[in-house]
Amino acid sequence: MPSRSVPSSLFGWRAGFAAVLIGIIAASSAAAHTLEVPPTEEVAIKACEKKICSMILGKESAGDDLACDLQKTWAKSSLEGGKSKGMSWGFGDARCTVDVALARADIIAALTQRKHTVRVPAHDVSCVVVREGEERPVEMTVAPKLKFKDGKADKVWINLEKIEGPVDVRATVWTAAQLEDTLGVFHRPLIRSINRFIHRRCEEKWGPEGTETKAELEEAAKKKSAATAIPPPKKKEAPPAKAAAAQ
Repeated sequence: MPSRSVPSSLFGWRAGFAAVLIGIIAASSAAAHTLEVPPTEEVAIKACEKKICSMILGKESAGDDLACDLQKTWAKSSLEGGKSKGMSWGFGDARCTVDVALARADIIAALTQRKHTVRVPAHDVSCVVVREGEERPVEMTVAPKLKFKDGKADKVWINLEKIEGPVDVRATVWTAAQLEDTLGVFHRPLIRSINRFIHRRCEEKWGPEGTETKAELEEAAKKKSAATAIPPPKKKEAPPAKAAAAQ
């Protein structure tokens, strides 16, 4: 999604819009974090991306539904992207975790039917926000809705159902969500990014000639080559030295 207004696109339609409430005024960046980013974070995001891209590209009705356990950490500097829309973050780093669940049938229908509405089941999102130097918990529940037309996202609603946490954080997130759902403040870049992911990014990364597909094939070939490599012949050991003659 555009770096100005929302975080990682995984936390957009790909992840059931689970963390878009924090992300609606956020950005992805390589900025320095005060919250430690565990090495498993990007691994899990990449794995989830692969799952949904395989559904999008294959359009197979048979198979498992989408299920991912995700976490995303944003640096404070990357959460200032909403200023151009009249929103100010005003806090520090943020991290959100969510269990993503989305029916395969919904994904395929959205891409193949003339019109289809995806109603994402309510997701509980657990976040930590650095506020005045302390990590403060923020709990949210969102139930996003996305309308598709001719295989492309056309409209989106975040549907923030509940939020608990510090008053000022709650107010900021709630306002951002309401501005989007009622006035569509971030609607156009959000829709554009969803469609870019579905119709371009998946193919570029996970299609037959995609960068990630090629990287995985190369890695598999290296492992196979290493496993089947003929080991070099062992050197013959020199016979043990004869014991010196007794004096």
